[in-house]
Amino acid sequence: MIVVTGATGNVGRTLVRALTETGEPVTAVARRITAADVPAGVRAVPADLAAPATLRPALSAADALFLLVAGEDPDAIVAAARDAGVRKVVLLSSQGVGTRPEAYRHPARFEEAVAGSGLDWTVLRSGGLASNALAWAEPIRAHRTAAAPFGDVGLPFVDPDDVAAAAAAVLRQDAHKGRTYVLTGSEPSTPRARAAAIAEAIGEPVRFVEQTREEAHAQMSRFMPAPIVEGTLAILGDPTPDERRVSPDVRTLLGRPAAPFTAWAQRNAAAFR
Repeated sequence: MIVVTGATGNVGRTLVRALTETGEPVTAVARRITAADVPAGVRAVPADLAAPATLRPALSAADALFLLVAGEDPDAIVAAARDAGVRKVVLLSSQGVGTRPEAYRHPARFEEAVAGSGLDWTVLRSGGLASNALAWAEPIRAHRTAAAPFGDVGLPFVDPDDVAAAAAAVLRQDAHKGRTYVLTGSEPSTPRARAAAIAEAIGEPVRFVEQTREEAHAQMSRFMPAPIVEGTLAILGDPTPDERRVSPDVRTLLGRPAAPFTAWAQRNAAAFR
């Protein structure tokens, strides 16, 4: 039995489907989830990583856990998994733990808890997700505009479906114990180019509006903690060589290149129409 936390999210939903299609028994976990949210045969269990005790019913009879960085007590989450008999944890973390450790202490604490758990563990450090562009969905639908800072700075954003496929591979194989992988897309893309890719996907012009750093900071601060806002803006505006680099790890895990942003835009065009 594989437990997938964040099972209704951009990565988790695809991961649940991928595991189910290969015949793996899956328990899908999210704060609000019902049987209607998951494929037939998948067990849906509401639980909250911010309250680790709520995970106990979901972890019953589980062998492996796909874990998001959420909540404030990673040690309690890991202890609940260990007490339930889980033998493997795959953590979806952030590339920023390696490149900006001072700004990414929260996911770093989860990595430390997993590595010190005594369980088999693997860490997947994701770069920026292509699905972050869904923040543009409403303004593109309403006004055909997309706003972002640092319009000509390119980063290799990763398709969440590739993250899910990598997680499925690691969960189903035993060759990844104690490994940390960095997941990126196949090529850098700029915000301006991503807006153009969405325009091509929907067959309509989209005007790109470059925000100031201050405008972007104010917008991000509505839903991100201050250290993550600062770290995110630093990556977007002044990325390090490692943050610009295309990682080989998606190819290593999947035997194929990571998808470009254009493929994500074509697949998700309906969200912007």
